[in-house]
Amino acid sequence: MCSGKRANGKILVEAILAVLGASAALTAVAGTVTGQVSVQGSGKPAANARVGIAGTAYGAVTDANGHFVIADVPAGQYALESSYPGFSAAQTSFEVSDTGTTALSVALDEVKQLKNITVVANRYDASNLKMNAVNTVDVLSANDLQHTAVHNVAEALGLISGINITTTGSGYFGGVDGAARGEGMFASVRGLPSEYNVNLIDGVTVAQGMPYSRSVQLSLLPPSGLQTIVVNKTSTADMDGDAIGGTIDFRTPTAFDYKQTTSGSVTGSGRLESRARDYGGDGLGGGLAGEFQHKFGDEQQFGFYASVYYDYRTSTNSEVAAATSALNDHSWTFLHADADGGNAAGYDPQHNLTSTGMNVGVVAGWERRYGGNASFDWQVDDSLSLYARTTYAYAKTDQGTTFVQLLPQDVSYVPSATAGVYTPNIGRIASRFWYETNPEIADLATFQIGARKTSGGWTFMPNLFYSFGDNDRPNHVEIDGREDKFSQTNYAYSGSSLVNYGSGAFPYPQLTPALLAQVNNIPSLYASSYGELTKIYSGQKKGGAKFDVRYDFEDGALSALQFGVKYSKSSRNFSNRDWWTGGVDDTSTLGDLGIFNGNYSAIFPGKYPWVTPKVSETAVSNVIYSHLRDDDLDSCGKAYYVNNWNCNTMRGTEAVAAAYAMATFSLGNLEIVPGVRFEHSSIHNTFWVTPSDADGNETVGYFDSNHTAYDEPLPSVFLTWRPDARTAYRASVWTSYTRPAFVQLGGGSNISISNSVPAVTTITQGNPDLKPIESTNLDLSGEWSTEHGGFFSVAGFYKRLRNYIYDAGSGQANPGSSGSGTVLYSMPTNGGNGRVYGLEVSARQRFQDLPEPLNGLGVSFNATRQHARADLGMDGFENEHMQSAPNAMANVELFYERERFSVNLSYHFSSSYLLGYDYLHQGATWDDLWARPTRRVDLHAGYHFDNGLSLDLSISNLTKEYSYWAHVGRSDLAVSDIVDAGMTTLLTAKYAF
Repeated sequence: MCSGKRANGKILVEAILAVLGASAALTAVAGTVTGQVSVQGSGKPAANARVGIAGTAYGAVTDANGHFVIADVPAGQYALESSYPGFSAAQTSFEVSDTGTTALSVALDEVKQLKNITVVANRYDASNLKMNAVNTVDVLSANDLQHTAVHNVAEALGLISGINITTTGSGYFGGVDGAARGEGMFASVRGLPSEYNVNLIDGVTVAQGMPYSRSVQLSLLPPSGLQTIVVNKTSTADMDGDAIGGTIDFRTPTAFDYKQTTSGSVTGSGRLESRARDYGGDGLGGGLAGEFQHKFGDEQQFGFYASVYYDYRTSTNSEVAAATSALNDHSWTFLHADADGGNAAGYDPQHNLTSTGMNVGVVAGWERRYGGNASFDWQVDDSLSLYARTTYAYAKTDQGTTFVQLLPQDVSYVPSATAGVYTPNIGRIASRFWYETNPEIADLATFQIGARKTSGGWTFMPNLFYSFGDNDRPNHVEIDGREDKFSQTNYAYSGSSLVNYGSGAFPYPQLTPALLAQVNNIPSLYASSYGELTKIYSGQKKGGAKFDVRYDFEDGALSALQFGVKYSKSSRNFSNRDWWTGGVDDTSTLGDLGIFNGNYSAIFPGKYPWVTPKVSETAVSNVIYSHLRDDDLDSCGKAYYVNNWNCNTMRGTEAVAAAYAMATFSLGNLEIVPGVRFEHSSIHNTFWVTPSDADGNETVGYFDSNHTAYDEPLPSVFLTWRPDARTAYRASVWTSYTRPAFVQLGGGSNISISNSVPAVTTITQGNPDLKPIESTNLDLSGEWSTEHGGFFSVAGFYKRLRNYIYDAGSGQANPGSSGSGTVLYSMPTNGGNGRVYGLEVSARQRFQDLPEPLNGLGVSFNATRQHARADLGMDGFENEHMQSAPNAMANVELFYERERFSVNLSYHFSSSYLLGYDYLHQGATWDDLWARPTRRVDLHAGYHFDNGLSLDLSISNLTKEYSYWAHVGRSDLAVSDIVDAGMTTLLTAKYAF
């Protein structure tokens, strides 16, 4: 194995050296670019202005007379960009000859409006945008998104400092089932879970279709569907206030982002998933995409842009689910126990665990995505522009998991050699089989129209917007079988654990000959039931309007005032219904049901060589529907059909009205932007109540409702000091908040009455009195660019949270009880305070001063060290790690860029992070569920031809590391869930015209 990796590395190095040698053989021809930068009208020289050649690292800073020199520029056609605080200039096209000097003159226009964040083509443009922004931002350019083999934009976001990508959520896509898709789903920004972020498309707040949280499933979006991603890590007063983590804005282009009158491109791609090949499948995928833009009219005042995409992937991944089995089937124990099986005195419970059972599975499926975006712009005159934008993304996923289950039975505890300490002994192992699907149909759309009107110093910006999003699980099916359906005596076992642990603590189940024969003959297991069907529908619709006004002053320290209002209203619908067909009364086997259609030669290639069957989802569905009766509805195990139909149904509306005001003061090189925002939220939830009568018997339920309102003043102040055009220092203090998830505010109500005397009535429901999570935030940062192809930044941040609420999925967050006498309430509650602080460092250096061809070499690096802790509001959980927040993250990239050729080798790392609290329900922190550190190596190589054709080859997870490894206890791997999704290779061909 190691020798193969060394051989692959040697081949890669030889290939790169060969390319460098070929480049060196070319005749090096270069010239010098000089110029003068001045202010339009006055002719005053622009000292310390930045100028650079678009799409390259070549640049310079003007001297006191506005003069600049850029030396050793290769011959060719270029465009010159200029950057000077408070001013702008159009790109200047020019040609550099083989020898000699090219002289240019640049005139700057004073900017009378806030600088818009537009589409950026490459990392150099992204650095300029980052340097010029008022707040702290990070940017992924169009090239960053195209030069990657990741599956979606969530994974692409992992290239940015301070962002952790998770492959699973909680509740709906929780645990190993979600992770088994082998793709990133959610983004954690600066130590905060994904539901603490605001997600935008072209400035429109997108609908949140997830049923149990405010998160947006970013895996819905492919990199090809969007052109630029801007992550705002601080929020000014004109931005939505419910963003404690960050505001992620996915940008699409317009026709006026292109210099040509007409242009477009067609892209085709092919994908290969290595793990599917290990199972004997093809693992193939691919896609098509196209874009077109055209400007028309007498003065090209109209612009139209449209893009479409379609892609698909097929995958077959491997899965070990010992932690899942421990939770669902109690397949765990303490190696050193007391007589009742509890943790023996003197032993650390976290390091005293072992697996007494496990699930092993094959996860096969496919995903289809399509969508696109369109924009229409009309520049009516110099003072008025109108625009319309729309985006749409659709994804359909089909996923089936074939599980072989090995479950402990008859576990006893026998005395050990140490007095008072007992050893577990597994009496027998039950061999079972379980098949389930994890389908999804999801979509996300945005629509907006708006205008920008200037009159004198005034700028008026009205906007209307609408968005909808759905995350449906329309036909989740399950079926199972077991050997011990009629007899409880088979497969005797003896031992304290089912597994031995190999290299890297990988678990290997120790099977008796009889067990081994059984797992190789799954069709002989008795059918337990005719199956189970679940239908989940979840979606949100959101619309509204906003109106921003800005006034720019001619003179004085106060350079601008801006204020505005925004109103949005959303509606939310969720339902979850389940049907169980009942048990199979006879001795029919799984094979008799006709649900199998072949075999996998190994259930986990390279680890477990058992033969396991392939399952036909269509056949399972046919079995279920042929036995399904209307009264099989069993959503909540209620006595009445109407209660089962409605018990997991919730509807809600949320209206948010906001107003803000902010000013911009310019004091020499110092810019000060104070502001305040006020948001009023009104939330109405409708839910089902299942009551009981005086004797404790269930009665027919009814819909009820509650109301929650929040008023949040959000002051902020931002300071930016730019001593020269290559340097920016920032300091900001701002406030933000996050509203609780709908299910926490208005979850269904269940009323039960005990049989005690006196009878005690317990009401379990959502809590409309939950407070929002509030945060005071501090950010300090500095950014520097050099004349020698370098860009560097450092940022420190601190967040003080109040009323913390964690992501509990469909369960109650911080569950607590209240009330007195004979009536008790069980409902979610707020926790205490939390703290998040950290340091981010980023650097990029292209070694342009080296002799050719080595001047194309460069290195890029970012690293984050952070601390995220919170008080959950429960005894023993006063200083818990926050979910999805690694202590350390880093990205390192080595790159080589020439005029047409590029190679990028990158390494991604994130330390372990917490996934869920008190996983085994032991009422302590030692059994939290953690994700093992992530390490991934990616490779990209691309070449651009003169005729508009470009080819790109990308390989993600080059070393085939496990894509997911979760374990009980931060520093113990005895009880783990593992997903092996292998390596992904993507070949893309693009023709631009």
